[in-house]
Amino acid sequence: MSTADDTSAQPGLRRALTTPLLYFFILGDVLGAGVYVLVGQVAAASGGAVWVPLLTALALALLTASSYAELATKYPRAGGASHYATLAYGPGVGFVAGFCMLAAGIVSVAALARGFAGDYLGEFVTLPVALVAVVFLILLALLNARGIKESTRANAVATLIEVGGLLVIVVLGAWLLLRGEGDPGRLVRLGTPEEGVAAAVLSGSVLAFYSFVGFETSVNVAEETRDPRRCYPRALFGALLTAGAVYVLVGLAASLTVPTEVLATSSGPLLEVVRAAGGVPPTVFSAIALIAVANGALLTGIMASRLAFGMARDGLLPAVLTRVLPGRRTPWAAIAATTAPALLLALTGSVATLASTLVLLLLVVFLIVNTAVLVLRREPGEVGHFRAPTALPVLGAASCVLLATQVEAAVWMRGSVVLIVAVLLAGLVARRRRASRPRPGRGA
Repeated sequence: MSTADDTSAQPGLRRALTTPLLYFFILGDVLGAGVYVLVGQVAAASGGAVWVPLLTALALALLTASSYAELATKYPRAGGASHYATLAYGPGVGFVAGFCMLAAGIVSVAALARGFAGDYLGEFVTLPVALVAVVFLILLALLNARGIKESTRANAVATLIEVGGLLVIVVLGAWLLLRGEGDPGRLVRLGTPEEGVAAAVLSGSVLAFYSFVGFETSVNVAEETRDPRRCYPRALFGALLTAGAVYVLVGLAASLTVPTEVLATSSGPLLEVVRAAGGVPPTVFSAIALIAVANGALLTGIMASRLAFGMARDGLLPAVLTRVLPGRRTPWAAIAATTAPALLLALTGSVATLASTLVLLLLVVFLIVNTAVLVLRREPGEVGHFRAPTALPVLGAASCVLLATQVEAAVWMRGSVVLIVAVLLAGLVARRRRASRPRPGRGA
Protein backbone atom coordinates (compact mmCIF):
# COMPACT_ATOMS: atom_id res chain seq x y z
CA MET A 1 0.00 0.00 0.00
CA SER A 2 1.08 3.56 -0.53
CA THR A 3 0.83 4.23 3.16
CA ALA A 4 3.50 1.71 3.93
CA ASP A 5 5.68 3.08 1.19
CA ASP A 6 5.26 6.61 2.39
CA THR A 7 6.17 5.76 5.94
CA SER A 8 8.99 3.33 5.36
CA ALA A 9 11.49 6.15 5.35
CA GLN A 10 10.03 7.77 8.44
CA PRO A 11 12.06 7.35 11.64
CA GLY A 12 10.38 4.90 14.03
CA LEU A 13 9.77 5.40 17.71
CA ARG A 14 12.29 4.12 20.25
CA ARG A 15 11.47 0.75 21.86
CA ALA A 16 12.05 1.61 25.51
CA LEU A 17 9.10 0.10 27.40
CA THR A 18 9.50 -3.11 29.40
CA THR A 19 6.63 -5.18 30.82
CA PRO A 20 6.78 -3.50 34.28
CA LEU A 21 6.81 0.01 32.77
CA LEU A 22 3.93 -0.84 30.45
CA TYR A 23 2.02 -2.43 33.35
CA PHE A 24 2.35 0.76 35.40
CA PHE A 25 1.47 2.84 32.33
CA ILE A 26 -1.85 1.00 31.94
CA LEU A 27 -2.54 0.75 35.68
CA GLY A 28 -1.87 4.45 36.15
CA ASP A 29 -4.18 5.36 33.30
CA VAL A 30 -7.02 3.16 34.61
CA LEU A 31 -6.54 4.16 38.26
CA GLY A 32 -7.10 7.80 37.44
CA ALA A 33 -9.10 10.55 39.03
CA GLY A 34 -12.41 8.84 38.28
CA VAL A 35 -12.31 6.46 41.22
CA TYR A 36 -11.95 9.39 43.63
CA VAL A 37 -15.18 11.04 42.47
CA LEU A 38 -17.39 8.35 40.90
CA VAL A 39 -17.95 6.01 43.85
CA GLY A 40 -20.81 8.12 45.16
CA GLN A 41 -22.56 8.31 41.79
CA VAL A 42 -22.21 4.57 41.27
CA ALA A 43 -23.72 4.01 44.71
CA ALA A 44 -26.64 6.28 43.90
CA ALA A 45 -27.33 4.53 40.58
CA SER A 46 -27.01 0.97 41.88
CA GLY A 47 -28.67 1.43 45.27
CA GLY A 48 -25.69 0.96 47.57
CA ALA A 49 -23.68 -2.18 46.70
CA VAL A 50 -20.96 -0.36 44.77
CA TRP A 51 -18.83 -3.47 44.26
CA VAL A 52 -21.42 -5.19 42.01
CA PRO A 53 -21.45 -2.62 39.15
CA LEU A 54 -17.67 -2.24 39.54
CA LEU A 55 -17.20 -5.98 39.05
CA THR A 56 -19.65 -5.96 36.13
CA ALA A 57 -17.79 -3.09 34.48
CA LEU A 58 -14.49 -4.96 34.90
CA ALA A 59 -15.92 -8.00 33.09
CA LEU A 60 -17.15 -5.80 30.23
CA ALA A 61 -13.81 -4.00 30.00
CA LEU A 62 -11.93 -7.32 29.81
CA LEU A 63 -13.99 -8.32 26.76
CA THR A 64 -12.86 -5.30 24.77
CA ALA A 65 -9.35 -5.53 26.23
CA SER A 66 -8.98 -8.99 24.65
CA SER A 67 -9.62 -7.42 21.24
CA TYR A 68 -7.03 -4.74 21.90
CA ALA A 69 -4.53 -7.39 23.02
CA GLU A 70 -4.92 -9.28 19.75
CA LEU A 71 -4.68 -6.20 17.54
CA ALA A 72 -1.83 -4.54 19.45
CA THR A 73 0.34 -7.67 19.20
CA LYS A 74 -0.69 -8.34 15.61
CA TYR A 75 -0.03 -4.76 14.47
CA PRO A 76 2.31 -3.12 17.03
CA ARG A 77 2.17 0.42 15.67
CA ALA A 78 1.23 3.80 17.08
CA GLY A 79 -2.25 4.79 15.93
CA GLY A 80 -4.23 2.19 17.84
CA ALA A 81 -7.94 1.99 17.03
CA SER A 82 -7.54 4.29 14.02
CA HIS A 83 -4.91 2.02 12.49
CA TYR A 84 -6.96 -1.12 13.11
CA ALA A 85 -10.12 0.42 11.68
CA THR A 86 -8.21 1.57 8.61
CA LEU A 87 -6.90 -1.93 8.00
CA ALA A 88 -10.34 -3.50 8.49
CA TYR A 89 -12.70 -0.97 6.92
CA GLY A 90 -10.63 1.60 5.08
CA PRO A 91 -9.46 5.15 5.83
CA GLY A 92 -12.97 6.56 6.29
CA VAL A 93 -13.85 4.44 9.31
CA GLY A 94 -10.24 4.69 10.47
CA PHE A 95 -10.54 8.45 10.52
CA VAL A 96 -13.83 8.32 12.46
CA ALA A 97 -12.29 6.00 15.08
CA GLY A 98 -9.18 8.12 15.38
CA PHE A 99 -11.13 11.36 15.51
CA CYS A 100 -13.34 10.05 18.31
CA MET A 101 -10.28 8.95 20.28
CA LEU A 102 -8.54 12.26 19.69
CA ALA A 103 -11.63 14.25 20.70
CA ALA A 104 -12.04 12.19 23.85
CA GLY A 105 -8.35 12.44 24.71
CA ILE A 106 -8.07 16.18 24.18
CA VAL A 107 -11.25 16.93 26.14
CA SER A 108 -10.09 14.61 28.91
CA VAL A 109 -6.73 16.38 29.23
CA ALA A 110 -8.46 19.77 29.32
CA ALA A 111 -10.91 18.55 31.96
CA LEU A 112 -8.12 17.14 34.09
CA ALA A 113 -6.20 20.41 33.79
CA ARG A 114 -9.19 22.30 35.15
CA GLY A 115 -9.68 19.61 37.79
CA PHE A 116 -6.08 20.02 38.90
CA ALA A 117 -6.66 23.75 39.26
CA GLY A 118 -9.83 23.32 41.29
CA ASP A 119 -10.83 22.40 44.81
CA TYR A 120 -8.08 19.87 45.47
CA LEU A 121 -5.38 22.45 44.81
CA GLY A 122 -7.45 24.94 46.81
CA GLU A 123 -6.69 22.92 49.93
CA PHE A 124 -3.12 24.22 49.70
CA VAL A 125 -3.07 27.44 47.67
CA THR A 126 -5.51 29.72 45.84
CA LEU A 127 -4.49 30.58 42.28
CA PRO A 128 -6.40 31.58 39.12
CA VAL A 129 -7.74 28.49 37.39
CA ALA A 130 -6.65 29.71 33.95
CA LEU A 131 -3.07 30.31 35.09
CA VAL A 132 -2.77 26.90 36.73
CA ALA A 133 -4.31 25.14 33.73
CA VAL A 134 -1.92 26.80 31.26
CA VAL A 135 1.20 26.08 33.33
CA PHE A 136 -0.01 22.55 34.00
CA LEU A 137 -0.55 21.74 30.32
CA ILE A 138 2.75 23.28 29.22
CA LEU A 139 4.69 21.25 31.81
CA LEU A 140 2.75 18.18 30.74
CA ALA A 141 3.72 18.70 27.10
CA LEU A 142 7.39 19.22 28.00
CA LEU A 143 7.50 15.98 30.00
CA ASN A 144 5.77 14.16 27.15
CA ALA A 145 8.32 15.54 24.66
CA ARG A 146 11.26 14.63 26.89
CA GLY A 147 10.68 10.94 26.27
CA ILE A 148 8.37 7.97 26.74
CA LYS A 149 10.77 6.35 29.20
CA GLU A 150 10.92 9.42 31.45
CA SER A 151 7.16 9.88 31.24
CA THR A 152 6.39 6.29 32.18
CA ARG A 153 8.91 6.36 35.05
CA ALA A 154 7.12 9.39 36.47
CA ASN A 155 3.86 7.50 35.96
CA ALA A 156 5.19 4.46 37.85
CA VAL A 157 5.90 6.60 40.92
CA ALA A 158 2.55 8.39 40.69
CA THR A 159 0.70 5.11 40.25
CA LEU A 160 2.24 3.70 43.43
CA ILE A 161 1.03 6.79 45.30
CA GLU A 162 -2.48 6.47 43.83
CA VAL A 163 -2.72 2.79 44.72
CA GLY A 164 -1.34 3.53 48.18
CA GLY A 165 -4.07 6.10 48.77
CA LEU A 166 -6.78 3.67 47.69
CA LEU A 167 -5.35 0.96 49.92
CA VAL A 168 -5.56 3.41 52.83
CA ILE A 169 -9.30 3.63 52.13
CA VAL A 170 -9.53 -0.18 52.20
CA VAL A 171 -7.68 -0.34 55.53
CA LEU A 172 -9.83 2.42 57.03
CA GLY A 173 -12.96 0.58 55.92
CA ALA A 174 -11.77 -2.63 57.59
CA TRP A 175 -10.87 -0.68 60.73
CA LEU A 176 -14.34 0.85 60.94
CA LEU A 177 -15.91 -2.57 60.46
CA LEU A 178 -13.80 -4.03 63.28
CA ARG A 179 -14.95 -1.16 65.47
CA GLY A 180 -18.52 -2.19 64.78
CA GLU A 181 -19.38 1.03 63.00
CA GLY A 182 -19.97 -0.34 59.51
CA ASP A 183 -23.19 -1.67 58.00
CA PRO A 184 -22.63 -4.98 56.10
CA GLY A 185 -26.25 -4.86 54.94
CA ARG A 186 -25.37 -2.20 52.37
CA LEU A 187 -23.11 -4.71 50.57
CA VAL A 188 -26.15 -6.51 49.17
CA ARG A 189 -28.47 -3.55 48.80
CA LEU A 190 -29.30 -3.16 45.09
CA GLY A 191 -32.10 -1.39 43.26
CA THR A 192 -33.62 2.06 43.61
CA PRO A 193 -37.19 3.35 43.86
CA GLU A 194 -37.04 4.11 40.13
CA GLU A 195 -35.28 0.95 38.90
CA GLY A 196 -35.20 -2.74 39.76
CA VAL A 197 -32.06 -4.68 40.62
CA ALA A 198 -30.97 -5.54 37.06
CA ALA A 199 -31.60 -2.05 35.69
CA ALA A 200 -29.87 -0.42 38.67
CA VAL A 201 -26.79 -2.61 38.28
CA LEU A 202 -26.61 -1.78 34.58
CA SER A 203 -26.99 1.95 35.25
CA GLY A 204 -24.24 1.77 37.85
CA SER A 205 -22.07 -0.24 35.46
CA VAL A 206 -22.20 2.53 32.85
CA LEU A 207 -20.74 4.95 35.38
CA ALA A 208 -18.31 2.36 36.69
CA PHE A 209 -17.17 1.57 33.14
CA TYR A 210 -15.74 5.08 32.95
CA SER A 211 -13.39 4.14 35.77
CA PHE A 212 -11.90 1.33 33.67
CA VAL A 213 -11.38 3.18 30.41
CA GLY A 214 -7.80 4.17 29.83
CA PHE A 215 -6.48 0.74 28.96
CA GLU A 216 -7.20 1.51 25.29
CA THR A 217 -4.59 4.27 25.28
CA SER A 218 -1.80 1.74 25.79
CA VAL A 219 -2.04 0.39 22.23
CA ASN A 220 -0.58 3.67 21.04
CA VAL A 221 2.72 2.86 22.76
CA ALA A 222 2.90 -0.78 21.56
CA GLU A 223 5.42 0.39 18.97
CA GLU A 224 7.60 1.66 21.82
CA THR A 225 7.44 -1.67 23.69
CA ARG A 226 10.46 -3.94 23.45
CA ASP A 227 8.57 -7.20 22.86
CA PRO A 228 4.87 -6.34 22.39
CA ARG A 229 3.76 -9.90 21.59
CA ARG A 230 5.00 -11.08 24.98
CA CYS A 231 4.80 -7.94 27.12
CA TYR A 232 1.55 -6.34 26.05
CA PRO A 233 -1.03 -9.02 26.99
CA ARG A 234 0.67 -9.59 30.36
CA ALA A 235 0.76 -5.89 31.17
CA LEU A 236 -2.78 -5.22 29.90
CA PHE A 237 -4.64 -8.02 31.68
CA GLY A 238 -2.47 -7.73 34.79
CA ALA A 239 -3.16 -4.01 35.10
CA LEU A 240 -6.91 -4.40 34.52
CA LEU A 241 -7.23 -7.19 37.07
CA THR A 242 -5.18 -5.19 39.59
CA ALA A 243 -7.34 -2.12 39.05
CA GLY A 244 -10.50 -4.23 39.32
CA ALA A 245 -9.38 -5.75 42.63
CA VAL A 246 -8.54 -2.32 44.04
CA TYR A 247 -11.84 -0.85 42.85
CA VAL A 248 -13.90 -3.68 44.32
CA LEU A 249 -12.13 -3.37 47.69
CA VAL A 250 -12.61 0.41 47.66
CA GLY A 251 -16.29 -0.10 46.79
CA LEU A 252 -16.68 -2.55 49.66
CA ALA A 253 -15.02 -0.12 52.08
CA ALA A 254 -17.15 2.82 50.93
CA SER A 255 -20.41 0.85 51.09
CA LEU A 256 -19.60 -0.57 54.52
CA THR A 257 -18.63 2.67 56.18
CA VAL A 258 -20.69 5.48 54.62
CA PRO A 259 -24.47 5.61 54.09
CA THR A 260 -25.47 5.54 50.42
CA GLU A 261 -27.25 8.90 50.59
CA VAL A 262 -24.08 10.52 51.99
CA LEU A 263 -21.89 8.99 49.27
CA ALA A 264 -24.36 10.06 46.60
CA THR A 265 -24.32 13.72 47.60
CA SER A 266 -20.56 14.05 48.19
CA SER A 267 -18.17 15.46 45.57
CA GLY A 268 -15.34 13.71 47.41
CA PRO A 269 -16.86 10.40 48.47
CA LEU A 270 -13.61 8.80 49.61
CA LEU A 271 -13.03 11.74 51.93
CA GLU A 272 -16.24 10.67 53.68
CA VAL A 273 -14.53 7.39 54.54
CA VAL A 274 -11.51 9.30 55.85
CA ARG A 275 -13.71 11.56 57.97
CA ALA A 276 -15.69 8.62 59.33
CA ALA A 277 -12.56 6.71 60.33
CA GLY A 278 -10.42 9.60 61.54
CA GLY A 279 -6.66 9.45 61.94
CA VAL A 280 -5.84 10.64 58.38
CA PRO A 281 -5.88 14.38 57.57
CA PRO A 282 -8.21 15.23 54.66
CA THR A 283 -5.37 17.22 53.07
CA VAL A 284 -3.53 13.94 52.52
CA PHE A 285 -6.24 12.82 50.15
CA SER A 286 -6.27 16.15 48.41
CA ALA A 287 -2.58 15.63 47.65
CA ILE A 288 -3.20 12.08 46.42
CA ALA A 289 -6.07 13.30 44.22
CA LEU A 290 -3.80 15.94 42.66
CA ILE A 291 -1.26 13.24 41.83
CA ALA A 292 -4.01 11.06 40.35
CA VAL A 293 -5.29 13.90 38.18
CA ALA A 294 -1.80 14.87 36.99
CA ASN A 295 -0.91 11.26 36.24
CA GLY A 296 -4.12 10.69 34.28
CA ALA A 297 -3.52 13.84 32.26
CA LEU A 298 0.06 12.81 31.47
CA LEU A 299 -0.95 9.38 30.20
CA THR A 300 -3.89 10.74 28.20
CA GLY A 301 -1.60 13.36 26.69
CA ILE A 302 0.83 10.63 25.64
CA MET A 303 -2.04 8.69 24.06
CA ALA A 304 -3.41 11.68 22.14
CA SER A 305 -0.01 12.66 20.72
CA ARG A 306 0.86 9.09 19.66
CA LEU A 307 -2.57 8.69 18.11
CA ALA A 308 -2.15 11.89 16.11
CA PHE A 309 1.32 10.67 15.05
CA GLY A 310 -0.09 7.32 13.91
CA MET A 311 -3.02 8.87 12.04
CA ALA A 312 -0.67 11.26 10.24
CA ARG A 313 1.58 8.36 9.27
CA ASP A 314 -1.47 6.58 7.84
CA GLY A 315 -2.28 9.68 5.78
CA LEU A 316 -5.38 10.59 7.82
CA LEU A 317 -3.91 13.81 9.25
CA PRO A 318 -1.33 16.27 7.89
CA ALA A 319 2.13 14.72 7.41
CA VAL A 320 3.74 17.44 9.54
CA LEU A 321 2.47 15.59 12.63
CA THR A 322 4.92 12.74 11.93
CA ARG A 323 7.90 14.93 12.80
CA VAL A 324 9.95 13.73 15.77
CA LEU A 325 12.73 15.27 17.84
CA PRO A 326 16.06 14.16 16.33
CA GLY A 327 17.65 13.02 19.58
CA ARG A 328 14.76 11.84 21.69
CA ARG A 329 12.57 10.54 18.83
CA THR A 330 9.37 11.81 20.45
CA PRO A 331 6.56 13.20 18.22
CA TRP A 332 6.94 16.88 19.10
CA ALA A 333 4.61 18.14 16.35
CA ALA A 334 1.79 15.84 17.45
CA ILE A 335 2.35 16.84 21.09
CA ALA A 336 2.05 20.53 20.20
CA ALA A 337 -1.01 19.92 18.01
CA THR A 338 -2.90 18.08 20.75
CA THR A 339 -1.85 20.43 23.54
CA ALA A 340 -3.11 23.57 21.76
CA PRO A 341 -6.84 22.64 21.65
CA ALA A 342 -6.61 21.26 25.19
CA LEU A 343 -5.35 24.68 26.29
CA LEU A 344 -8.24 26.38 24.49
CA LEU A 345 -10.83 24.09 26.06
CA ALA A 346 -9.32 24.47 29.52
CA LEU A 347 -9.39 28.27 29.24
CA THR A 348 -12.93 28.53 27.88
CA GLY A 349 -14.42 26.08 30.33
CA SER A 350 -16.58 24.46 27.62
CA VAL A 351 -15.00 21.16 28.56
CA ALA A 352 -17.69 20.69 31.23
CA THR A 353 -20.38 20.29 28.56
CA LEU A 354 -18.27 17.85 26.51
CA ALA A 355 -16.88 15.66 29.28
CA SER A 356 -20.08 13.60 29.55
CA THR A 357 -19.72 12.49 25.91
CA LEU A 358 -16.41 10.72 26.54
CA VAL A 359 -17.94 7.35 27.38
CA LEU A 360 -20.23 7.47 24.34
CA LEU A 361 -17.34 8.31 22.00
CA LEU A 362 -15.24 5.51 23.44
CA LEU A 363 -18.11 3.02 23.08
CA VAL A 364 -18.22 3.88 19.37
CA VAL A 365 -14.47 3.24 19.15
CA PHE A 366 -14.73 0.00 21.13
CA LEU A 367 -17.51 -1.26 18.86
CA ILE A 368 -15.31 -0.65 15.82
CA VAL A 369 -12.33 -2.36 17.44
CA ASN A 370 -14.29 -5.44 18.52
CA THR A 371 -15.66 -5.96 15.01
CA ALA A 372 -12.32 -5.14 13.36
CA VAL A 373 -10.73 -8.10 15.16
CA LEU A 374 -13.06 -10.48 13.35
CA VAL A 375 -12.64 -8.79 9.97
CA LEU A 376 -8.83 -8.90 10.22
CA ARG A 377 -8.70 -12.59 11.10
CA ARG A 378 -8.06 -13.23 7.39
CA GLU A 379 -4.65 -11.54 7.67
CA PRO A 380 -1.72 -13.29 9.40
CA GLY A 381 -0.11 -10.24 11.04
CA GLU A 382 2.90 -10.66 13.33
CA VAL A 383 3.96 -14.25 13.92
CA GLY A 384 2.91 -15.59 17.33
CA HIS A 385 0.60 -12.71 18.23
CA PHE A 386 -2.07 -13.04 20.94
CA ARG A 387 -5.39 -14.44 19.67
CA ALA A 388 -8.62 -13.93 21.61
CA PRO A 389 -11.34 -16.59 21.57
CA THR A 390 -13.92 -15.53 18.95
CA ALA A 391 -16.68 -15.26 21.54
CA LEU A 392 -14.89 -12.44 23.38
CA PRO A 393 -14.90 -9.77 20.63
CA VAL A 394 -18.50 -10.74 19.77
CA LEU A 395 -19.55 -10.25 23.38
CA GLY A 396 -17.42 -7.10 23.55
CA ALA A 397 -19.30 -5.57 20.62
CA ALA A 398 -22.64 -6.54 22.16
CA SER A 399 -21.62 -4.97 25.49
CA CYS A 400 -20.86 -1.66 23.74
CA VAL A 401 -24.34 -1.60 22.22
CA LEU A 402 -25.88 -2.50 25.58
CA LEU A 403 -24.05 0.24 27.46
CA ALA A 404 -24.81 2.79 24.73
CA THR A 405 -28.53 2.19 25.27
CA GLN A 406 -28.09 3.42 28.85
CA VAL A 407 -26.56 6.76 27.80
CA GLU A 408 -28.89 9.74 28.26
CA ALA A 409 -30.49 11.40 25.24
CA ALA A 410 -28.82 14.75 25.96
CA VAL A 411 -25.40 13.08 25.88
CA TRP A 412 -26.30 11.36 22.62
CA MET A 413 -27.10 14.76 21.11
CA ARG A 414 -23.71 16.19 22.09
CA GLY A 415 -21.87 13.08 21.01
CA SER A 416 -23.70 13.02 17.70
CA VAL A 417 -22.24 16.44 16.85
CA VAL A 418 -18.72 15.05 17.22
CA LEU A 419 -19.63 11.97 15.19
CA ILE A 420 -21.15 14.06 12.38
CA VAL A 421 -18.02 16.22 12.22
CA ALA A 422 -15.88 13.07 12.12
CA VAL A 423 -17.92 11.62 9.24
CA LEU A 424 -17.77 14.88 7.25
CA LEU A 425 -14.00 15.15 7.70
CA ALA A 426 -13.62 11.48 6.77
CA GLY A 427 -15.44 12.22 3.52
CA LEU A 428 -13.01 15.04 2.77
CA VAL A 429 -10.04 12.75 3.46
CA ALA A 430 -11.48 10.07 1.16
CA ARG A 431 -12.11 12.60 -1.63
CA ARG A 432 -8.58 13.97 -1.31
CA ARG A 433 -7.14 10.46 -1.57
CA ARG A 434 -9.21 9.70 -4.66
CA ALA A 435 -8.10 12.95 -6.28
CA SER A 436 -4.41 12.18 -5.64
CA ARG A 437 -4.64 8.59 -6.93
CA PRO A 438 -3.20 8.13 -10.48
CA ARG A 439 -5.88 7.41 -13.06
CA PRO A 440 -5.51 4.54 -15.57
CA GLY A 441 -4.09 5.67 -18.90
CA ARG A 442 -2.54 8.83 -17.47
CA GLY A 443 0.88 9.65 -16.21
CA ALA A 444 4.15 8.03 -17.31
